Amino acid sequence: MRYIEPHAHMVSRVTDDYQDMVTSGCQAVCEPAFWAGFDRSSAEGFRDYFAQLTEHEPKRAAKFGLPHFCWLCINPKESEDVKLAEEVLALIPRFLERPSVLGIGEIGLNKNSRNELKVLERHVDLAARCDQLILVHTPHLEDKFKGTRLTLDALRGDRRIRPERCIIDHVEEHTVRMVLDAGFWAGMTLYPETKCTPARAIDILDRYGQERLWLNSACDWGVSVPLSVPRTALEMRRRGYSAERIDQIVYQNPRAFLSQCPKFHLAS
Repeated sequence: MRYIEPHAHMVSRVTDDYQDMVTSGCQAVCEPAFWAGFDRSSAEGFRDYFAQLTEHEPKRAAKFGLPHFCWLCINPKESEDVKLAEEVLALIPRFLERPSVLGIGEIGLNKNSRNELKVLERHVDLAARCDQLILVHTPHLEDKFKGTRLTLDALRGDRRIRPERCIIDHVEEHTVRMVLDAGFWAGMTLYPETKCTPARAIDILDRYGQERLWLNSACDWGVSVPLSVPRTALEMRRRGYSAERIDQIVYQNPRAFLSQCPKFHLAS
């Protein structure tokens, strides 16, 4: 089995996770910028974090033969502080040319506040001006439907943004249709307690097909499973999915989206 892990926060994982992922068939890992579990106190903390994502973590992954890519932003949970967000946004352009950076992400909304929406729009503008792919975080639980709708409105409100170059992540049963109908890619996050379980994710695939959908673990410092994608692939096999269809979902789909960035390249 081969797969791509398109959303994993490896700075919060131990090196054994890299070894386990490679052993399970992982061909590449992509790491969006995210919340560290606490609010950072200054833009300098983000400068160091961006250096970690673009310089140090790729070296750690390379020790296990795993290509490491990343995305840059100030995450939604820290976007309520607009002044801090502006300082962080000013840092990002100098990192975008680094060889492992795929685009802007994971941006989006946390509590669907006006300040978060303002910062989201500034990220979208940066992505448009710099011709970057976009990865979007959608809020949790009861705020997800509203947050997804607000995010889609913000993206569609900028005529420079092409939906096929945006992935809306953490979709669930009540949000996946609006994302796909609008022409965007949709990501399903496989968590043991929240977001999608493997069974629910496969039910969504059964209902909506496999076009413009991917699976990811979004593993971080919380309760999460770095091997959730290959484990879900095993569940798909048990439910009668062919090897070709599984490969399309866990490898070909993320590769197709990510290859829109010329920096993303894998050995054949």
